[in-house]
This record gives sequence, C-alpha cells and structure tokens, in this order.
Amino acid sequence: MSQEPILRFGVIADPQYADLDPNRALDRHFRQSLAKLSQAIGTFEGEDLDFIVTLGDLIDRGWENFEAPLEIYRRSRHECLFLPGNHDFLVKPERIAEVYDKLGMPSPYYSFVRSGIRFIVTDCCEESLFATAADPARHARAKARLERLEAAGAQNAKDWNAGISERQFAWIAGQLETARASDQTVIVLGHYPLHPQTDHALWDAGALAELLSSAPHLLAYLCGHDHRGGLAKAGHCWFFNAMGMVDTEEDNAFCVVEIHADRIEIRGFGREQNRTLPLSTLLHQERSHLGVLAKTSFLSDA
Repeated sequence: MSQEPILRFGVIADPQYADLDPNRALDRHFRQSLAKLSQAIGTFEGEDLDFIVTLGDLIDRGWENFEAPLEIYRRSRHECLFLPGNHDFLVKPERIAEVYDKLGMPSPYYSFVRSGIRFIVTDCCEESLFATAADPARHARAKARLERLEAAGAQNAKDWNAGISERQFAWIAGQLETARASDQTVIVLGHYPLHPQTDHALWDAGALAELLSSAPHLLAYLCGHDHRGGLAKAGHCWFFNAMGMVDTEEDNAFCVVEIHADRIEIRGFGREQNRTLPLSTLLHQERSHLGVLAKTSFLSDA
C-alpha cells in the first residue's frame, strides 16, 4: 500500500453549540461543544491538512450562538469550510438567508478541486420546513413533499429531514460528468445520510445514492446528521456518516481523512473509530497519476 496520502483533511460533524442546558434524554451537551471544538482544532493544528470541513449543524439554534464556535475556527492555520445542517437554520426567519454567508460559503452548493479530486458540496437543506420558513411558496412546496412522503409511509418522512431540488440534482449530475471528462475523482459532502435508507436520510436519498453509486470515479460521500455515525458501500462509493460531536458530556468525536491511491484512511479521535476503506482496482488505475498533480483550487457556484 502507498504510504504518502494524496490529500488529508479534518472532519467535524454536528457540534450543535448553544448556550443551553443539556438534553439528557438525547445525551446532547450543547455548551460542551466549545471545549470539544477547541480540542479538535488544537489537534488539527498538529496535522498537515489541506483543509477542515464541518458537515453541518455548527449550532443547535439561535443566531447569537454562531459567533463563539466560529471564533475557535478562526484560530486555525488551516482553511475551514462549512456546509449547513438543519439546526443552522433554526434562527429568526429574517436571518435564514444570511446563514450561508455566516458560514463563509460562496453559494448554497458549489465545488472545488484539490490535488485532482473534485469536492462537491451539497445543500441538503434546500427543500425543508426550516430553511424555507421566510418564503411562503417554497415552504408550501416543502410541506407538500413531506406530506407525500408521510402518505407513502416513508421512514425518513420527518420534519427535521429535508430534500434537494431537481435543479440541484441536475447540477450534481453535471459536476460528476465534468469531473469524469477532466479525469478527476470525486468526493461529495452533505449533511444528510443517503445509504442505507434510515429515518435520518435525505428525502431524496434513494435517487441521489443511486446517482453517486453508479459513478465509477466517485470515491465517497461524507455526511453527519445521524449522530450515531455509520459506514456502508454501494457500487464504487463509500458512504461515511461521521459521529455527532455534541453527544455525550465528555467524549469527543472528529477525524482526519487521508486519500491514498488505493484506499481511504479515516483516523478517528474520541468516539470516532479508525477505518480503512479500500478503493477498487479500476479506480486505482485511473487515479495512479494523482499524487504528482499540482494542487489546484476553484469554485463553481450553483
């Protein structure tokens, strides 16, 4: 196995910070997330990383709670990237449209390339009851979608789940095709799990999982939301669900992800375990040149 990774990055999911007393029924300790974030960022400072990504739910609720965790990220020497989760939109309606800017995102969904790998950053909260609270037409469409899922008995028909638009789905498919034409492999980042289907899954989980798993150049989909974490595989694609940082009073959860030519290594901290995810021979052959590619970066707005 190759020793030097092509790329390394830190992963955090669901800090859900808020100045609130714990929810002991769910074992969520909101105030403790500041100390856990400090520990994670401090650990990452000792690592040679290309970036750090947080897979949604930086806060539990309340616009005023963004600043304290963001200040911790500002201490890092690494680039810190974010995508929103359902809890990030639990703010006053007039603030909802500002969430993306607060998280430093160039647009609700976008892509960037590092070391020949295209990262597709999705907005899994696009069609939801919470992200559309200030837009009556969009809110009505999301409510109708949820009602159809409920009528069909879907296990993920929950008001704390969400879906994506046909426009975003087509954009993701286009990004996969652009990557294929450019001889790039792909990692997709989102908040909601896609595979296997659970009560925490994206409303569009089946269709999106099928799209991703059918792409031979797709390495992995990384997400949060289901704080229990998990790992599965479909087609060429690994589906990794990072564990929630907010859970438990003292135990942390975060990881470093290393991309090698023949495997993905996940080095876990706290409750997150170490994992080795082998990549197929086909992908190894297609990507054997990536280790010598110059590092590049660009953004593709939605």
